[in-house]
Amino acid sequence: MEYKYLMYSHLITVIPCIFMGAYLLALRKGTPFHKLLGKIYMSLMMITAIITLFMPAYVGPQLLNHFGYIHLFSFLTIYSVPTAIFAVKKGQIKKHKLKMIFLYFGAIVIAGGFTLTPGRFLHTFFFGS
Repeated sequence: MEYKYLMYSHLITVIPCIFMGAYLLALRKGTPFHKLLGKIYMSLMMITAIITLFMPAYVGPQLLNHFGYIHLFSFLTIYSVPTAIFAVKKGQIKKHKLKMIFLYFGAIVIAGGFTLTPGRFLHTFFFGS
């Protein structure tokens, strides 16, 4: 299977999340716009996490000849998004807020940082081989 299509699909879904997530964390909460943008952000995060599960890890050790440490962030996302939605629907705003902060910094900032390590596509793209 050609994995570059998965990688490009992942980039198309995750790059907007970098900006949407930062915007959502920085500005006023609870507005209709926040809720709408939050739904889009969470949908894109779930889509991107599911896409990554089909992408093999080429850097570092592998489990089942496919999964690497970076896939832990995919599972973090798949767990965090629904539980954050349930929390906000139950009125547990502090719990929702914490999950969204951890999701952004775990799945966007930290995982994004790992994608810049040598051997990964984005490292080659930005810094050469």
